[in-house]
Amino acid sequence: MIEDPLALANVDNHFLALGDDFYSRVRPQSLSNTHLIHANVDVAKQLGLTAQQLQSSAFVQGFSGIQTPSNFAPLAMAYSGHQFGVYNPQLGDGRGLLLAQVRDTENNSWDIHLKGAGKTPYSRFGDGRAVLRSSIREYLGGEALHHLGVPTTRSLALFGSDTPVQRETEETAALLVRAAQSHVRFGSFEWFHYTGRPQLVKQLADYVINLHHPDLPDDDSRYPLFLQRVVEQTAELISHWQSVGFTHGVMNTDNMSIVGDTFDYGPYGFLDDYIPNFVCNHSDTQGRYAYDQQPGIGLWNLNALAHALSTLISTEDINHALSRYEPHIRDCFAATMRAKLGFVQSDPDDVILATQWLALLDKESSDYTLSFRRLCDFQSDQENTALRDQFVDREAYEQWSHAYKQRLAQEASCDHQRQKSMRKRNPKYILRNHLTQKAIEMAEQERDYSEIDRLITLLKKPFDEQPQFEDYAAAAPDSAKGVALSCSS
Repeated sequence: MIEDPLALANVDNHFLALGDDFYSRVRPQSLSNTHLIHANVDVAKQLGLTAQQLQSSAFVQGFSGIQTPSNFAPLAMAYSGHQFGVYNPQLGDGRGLLLAQVRDTENNSWDIHLKGAGKTPYSRFGDGRAVLRSSIREYLGGEALHHLGVPTTRSLALFGSDTPVQRETEETAALLVRAAQSHVRFGSFEWFHYTGRPQLVKQLADYVINLHHPDLPDDDSRYPLFLQRVVEQTAELISHWQSVGFTHGVMNTDNMSIVGDTFDYGPYGFLDDYIPNFVCNHSDTQGRYAYDQQPGIGLWNLNALAHALSTLISTEDINHALSRYEPHIRDCFAATMRAKLGFVQSDPDDVILATQWLALLDKESSDYTLSFRRLCDFQSDQENTALRDQFVDREAYEQWSHAYKQRLAQEASCDHQRQKSMRKRNPKYILRNHLTQKAIEMAEQERDYSEIDRLITLLKKPFDEQPQFEDYAAAAPDSAKGVALSCSS
């Protein structure tokens, strides 16, 4: 048994010091027969917990809200945001609580957040709960992106229960313990700006800067520099998403992390067939958050954040910071695609070659991940018939292949070295929706959580061959492609 406070001597609840304009103190509301479904040993180690402690009853009680450790300080954070382009002044943590903040061995701060903890003053008409299916999806999604090298929040643990909740049908409630560098959102600044409290905008900005950008000057020049960093981090994040075929699904400003992490997983999805206008959220009837719209929405959201910071930053400095976004995301995406195509040197025409390759995939509705993985086997002195036979339009492929060979010859590319490098940039395995769905169905119908464990094992090494998981690399069946998911959770 772990004694209170769960051996976490590194608790540092610094958000609490901001004052009650920023949050409401709320106790978590426990569930019936709460049980551990999965615990993340890697995240636990970072937070100072051992694998043995994760299996204790004290861990379940303390981190699920049954008996919160005495040095935890549960609170629901206040924020607002633009949802589908429309400002909503009444948001905030309606079903989640910031349980505590801890320091790791390198003195980095981590938020421990309990999602599905019950009603808060910001719940509006909701029940404050999270369902099992969406909790599984977020747990797996965070691990998938992390091991692909994409900045993201992760989860420490996933708990199940017997408590029923009503969505489209009756489901069971679950709890997700999320670990994040920060839970401050673009919408956190909007809340104070639109309620006419510029002093609190400044207080929040200083808090974020001091915690995450301590190298910035201690004067008013820090604010435009801070905005510029958020602009660049957001551009880098979204270029990462695009490169691995990830669609967030709900890029509202309250779902945008101020530190540039993938945040608030809802109806996300990885591309199966390369369909640029893929929409993974069935509530997004206009396609606002489609895969190919994400770069533009990133800039839209940054404009909203900049407006919320306009009492701290001049219009000229705001425009300068925002002007960095488009060239930076282009440069980041170009660098990523260059590496995916196996180029070491930079050439201005690489973007054209990458665009032509994507156009081929689009025309043929080719599988995005498999096509790039197959390209890793390309031989510069052969016909590459297996790759060619993927395409109906052989002439278009041959034209591209000829240009690709010329580009490889230009930098005297060694096939063996290039192929090895490409396999580290082009995953064999991604978290396809039908794989997640199988894990969800086994968990919901049979309380069999073994598929969650298999997927976690698989996702830790997405670039490796892993022959024991070969079936998981296959293209999705047609019936599972392009599925749009519900926001309800």
